[in-house]
Amino acid sequence: MVEREIAFFEKRAIEKKDLGFDEAMRIWEIGMEKPFLVMAKAFEIRKHFKGKETLLCMIVNAKSGLCAEDCKFCAQSIYYSCDVETYPLLKAEEILERAEEAKKKGAHMFGIVTSGKKVEDEKEWDTILSAVKKISEMGIKPCASLGFLDEENAKRLKDAGLFRYHHNLETSKTYFPFICSTHSYEEKLQTIRNAKKAGLSVCSGGIIGMGESLSDRIEFALQIREADPDSVPINILNPRPGTPLAQVKPPTPMEILLTISIFRFLLPDKDIKLCAGKEIHLRQLLPLALVAGCNSLMTGNYLTTRGRDPDLDKEMIEDLSLSWRIDG
Repeated sequence: MVEREIAFFEKRAIEKKDLGFDEAMRIWEIGMEKPFLVMAKAFEIRKHFKGKETLLCMIVNAKSGLCAEDCKFCAQSIYYSCDVETYPLLKAEEILERAEEAKKKGAHMFGIVTSGKKVEDEKEWDTILSAVKKISEMGIKPCASLGFLDEENAKRLKDAGLFRYHHNLETSKTYFPFICSTHSYEEKLQTIRNAKKAGLSVCSGGIIGMGESLSDRIEFALQIREADPDSVPINILNPRPGTPLAQVKPPTPMEILLTISIFRFLLPDKDIKLCAGKEIHLRQLLPLALVAGCNSLMTGNYLTTRGRDPDLDKEMIEDLSLSWRIDG
């Protein structure tokens, strides 16, 4: 019986006996037949490792547009004609104002995000390091997403008080060449290694719904497990007009929910964070994402698109008899 089979997979996940590709495919097959059974088991795994607390984070697009990378999903790339606002790095004071707003809204973490392959200008580094130091003194955990990172700058960020570095793998190693040609998967992995070596917590996930196959998605989750970040953001592609992926057909709400569950089975003790695209593609089923296995949400606006009011996300969490916190 599938009930006994999925219970066996749940037990192995809780015991942290790594499930593999074939087991993940089988969980998906069961989910096609009994999706709510799979989601319920994923929720039990989430509760075992993360309890009922749901983490909230917010970000600021601190430097927008004019990116020289050719990621096919990104409206900030110079390769595509997209209607996005472009501006240089915000002043530290502006970044701090956004961090204060995030704290008031209930976020436990605040991320400084910049466009471009990496930060090279020393004046920009001065601004970022100053902002990180002051954010860490606010009682909210600072995160940064600044592109590729070497060991020296990772240490500078750590010394300034940075808690977490964010750098997405985006998709599976197999599918990545279809998404980007201006940098390599190995460069991404090295950035994660550099951040971890400096003692930083790491956030690394990616985007689903970019035309990848189910096997790509499972491979992606297994490669995340090997990279071993602490937090795994899952974005659902919101196709941007002007990008090569503008016409990609989005996954269905049930497909998204089952993907979240698969990630929970394969990454049982990680924070699984649902991010951009959630409100557009899950629509009325958005609350089920918290039942399907995710224990963290990016709330508020995203980089170039609007998100959800944090008050609505907090209300949703409470309506599910879960809790949110600011000290996690």
